[in-house]
Formats: sequence, C-alpha cells, structure tokens
Amino acid sequence: MFELSLMCPESRVETLCDALDALDALSVSVEDADAQTDAEQALFGEPGMPPPKSGWQRSRVVALYDSQASALEALALLKVQDFFADCTVLAVQELPEQDWVRLTQSQFTPVEITPEFWIVPTWHEPPQQARVIIRLDPGLAFGTGTHPTTRMCLRWIAQHGSAANNHAESALGRLLDYGCGSGILAIGAAKHGASQVDAVDIDEAAVQSTLRNAQANQVALNVGLPVIVTGLYQTVLANILATPLKVLAPLLWSRVAAGGTLVLAGILERQEDELKAAYAPYCQLVVSDREDGWILMAAKR
Repeated sequence: MFELSLMCPESRVETLCDALDALDALSVSVEDADAQTDAEQALFGEPGMPPPKSGWQRSRVVALYDSQASALEALALLKVQDFFADCTVLAVQELPEQDWVRLTQSQFTPVEITPEFWIVPTWHEPPQQARVIIRLDPGLAFGTGTHPTTRMCLRWIAQHGSAANNHAESALGRLLDYGCGSGILAIGAAKHGASQVDAVDIDEAAVQSTLRNAQANQVALNVGLPVIVTGLYQTVLANILATPLKVLAPLLWSRVAAGGTLVLAGILERQEDELKAAYAPYCQLVVSDREDGWILMAAKR
C-alpha cells in the first residue's frame, strides 16, 4: 500500500479529492495540516449533515494506492492540471503492513451505559459486573453506543425498564424506536422488558442491520419501514437530528398513548429552544439528560 500525501489550500480541497477519486484512489482523506499547533482550526457541523467547509486553510490530502506505480501515475496526471498550481507534494511513501482488522477492533472496546448495562463487541468478553449486555459490532448504520446521544437514550431505557436481576415491571410498555439505525435502542428496550418493540427506519440498510443485530442478541423486534407503525405506544423514542425531529413533531406526538412518554435525542444544547418551540403546540419538552454538548428531551402525555 502506498500513500500519496499532498498539501493544498481550502479552495482546492474538493476539486483535488474529486480528481483523486477519478484517478482510482482506494481512499481519500483530508486533515488539518496545522493540527496540534496554535494555527489549528475547528470545523463544527451537525452530525449527519454536510460540513460547513470542505477543508482547512492548509489541508493535507492523503490518497491510498495499491502500488507505487499507481500513486506516481496519479501524481503525474495531477501536476499538469490548472487546479494543482497552488498544491504541493509532501510525499509518496510505502505504508507498513498492518493487521487492519485487529487495528479496527482495538478501537472499539466495551461501552458502559450503567454499571450493569454494557455494549460489548463480539471480540470482547463482557465485564464481570455486566448483567444486561448488547452484542454489537461497528457497521454502516448509526448506533454503536459510543456517541453521547446513544448513551443517553440507553441510560433512559435502563432507568425506566425492568431491572435485569429482579422481576420489577418495566415502564417502557409498547415502544416505538423511530429511526432505529443499528437497532441498538430497540434491542436495549427489549432487554429491559418492553412488552413490544417496533423499530423503523427510512433506510433499508438500517432495517437489515437492525434485523441482524436483533437476531444476534436473541430479542424479538417488529422491524421495517415507517409504514409498519400502527396504534399508540407507551414510549416513543427518536434519536435522529434536530431538523427532522422538528418536522416529525406532529407525527411522533400523535403516537404517544395517554400516560406515555416521548423521548427525543440527537439535539445539541444550543438547539434546546428550537425543539421546545417546535413541540409547543403538542407538549412541553424538558431536558432530562446532558452529555458532551448534547441533550435528551422528554415529554409526558
């Protein structure tokens, strides 16, 4: 494997990345060339949304090729392009052989939700204190337990569900996970005593991911596209993003049964007032958890 490393200004990042893709790069990444210095710049954006900029003022663009010849050929073709005038070549170098599977696995370790509730990749042994375990490996669909919004939702589920080591009745009742992603929240609800769990997503890949993960965790879920949603639920849970949550306000609230609870996540702290205003015609949202700049909001009917 060979790495072609280039320096370019922000205005050239998108064009250069597109060109590298067209020149059959195996992957292309963009880094702040001034990272870990006083000149470092933070690019803030909402998860799942396009970044505010395509790069930094001084961006390091790295492309991987399967051979040195391929990397050098791509470089030669780039050098004659007008847009390459402001770019410089940093290096063309061979990367040392690595066990990429082991390297990836090393980045994902068990995640503690509560002292007794853990998310554990399949290549790890569960911690001794774990009483409720979700087996989940990284995949295409959102939700591995590492993001604050996922952890907050799972904490809420654990607090309102039945305990793992007694016969306490779960307050989750019939539950709807709207925008299920990997299915992690739906699986957590099933493991905490929800009487029925409907998990829906507009992405067919997420539906398939949830089905696989539910089977791996030996829980029964009703999984599909949103058309499967029927009736009322004791708990309606949506961990997506602020903009779709605002659009979905009337739909989500209409599915909450009397005495039931609406739980929303994927919301930045600065978006609290926006969500409260969007849901004001239906309910009064309150913040019930906070973590790393994110909030979880809830309302009871």
